[in-house]
Amino acid sequence: MYKAFFHLKRNPFDLTPDPTCFVPTVRHNEALAALYYGVRRHKGFVVVTGEVGTGKTLLLRCLLRLLEESKDVSYAYLFNSRLSAVEFLQYILADLGMAVSGKNKGELLFELGQYLVERHARKMTTVLVIDEAHLLSEDLLEEVRLLSNLETYDDKLLQIVLVGQPELDHKLDSVSLRQLKQRIALRTQLLPMTHDEVGRYVEQRLQIASADAKAPSLFPPEVIAKVHRYSRGYPRLINSICENALIAAYAKQLWEVSPEMIDSIARELRIDFLQTAGGLHLDDELGVRL
Repeated sequence: MYKAFFHLKRNPFDLTPDPTCFVPTVRHNEALAALYYGVRRHKGFVVVTGEVGTGKTLLLRCLLRLLEESKDVSYAYLFNSRLSAVEFLQYILADLGMAVSGKNKGELLFELGQYLVERHARKMTTVLVIDEAHLLSEDLLEEVRLLSNLETYDDKLLQIVLVGQPELDHKLDSVSLRQLKQRIALRTQLLPMTHDEVGRYVEQRLQIASADAKAPSLFPPEVIAKVHRYSRGYPRLINSICENALIAAYAKQLWEVSPEMIDSIARELRIDFLQTAGGLHLDDELGVRL
């Protein structure tokens, strides 16, 4: 609708996690490097946590794209962790290309072990990636830990990546999961963007989508300040606000977003106030969940 008006080749603030639009902060780069290093160096367990909307799933998509470029890597990607132990194993094996119909838990574990040993003998890497890992029950987290027992004298046969909200940190720090915690080789956290990072993020997303050098000037500095204030630096909220801002500017046939537009959009999206224990206060240090 507005792309032709603003001379854009694509939607710059699409909410779909697209690696081609990845604009990382220093923290995102560190997290991606930790994930890739942990997998390629066979470190076993790698954990990344972050609040809702900090870009965890997009980070995972970037990791998977890197892994797909490596011919020696095979991975299972689990995005729904509300499964029984058997369903959990069935999903992993099926995603790795193995038949699972009619097999019990013991048979599934045996086949997975044989598969991992065979790939290790050919110097190949196998990865289990679990998104939304904070939703894993303690029983399933224990199953994940037991999978890490699949190893040789000097190497881990299965590389495990856990990505989730801060609740995952709380679970991993619990006494009942101390054995799993001790096996974590790398652990990192995604944080909201600073004001300067929000400005770079908006500008670079516009540059990626733009067919016109004027596009990055759509959001002047005073507008970026408003976007940062309302979004609190969360990429998903930045995208939502900026997408609506472009629609509003297009409706008025304006080539620049105004601070007043951002105020209006925040009210419409009901993110102009953040709920706190003591009432509604805009400046309280609480994140927004979508």
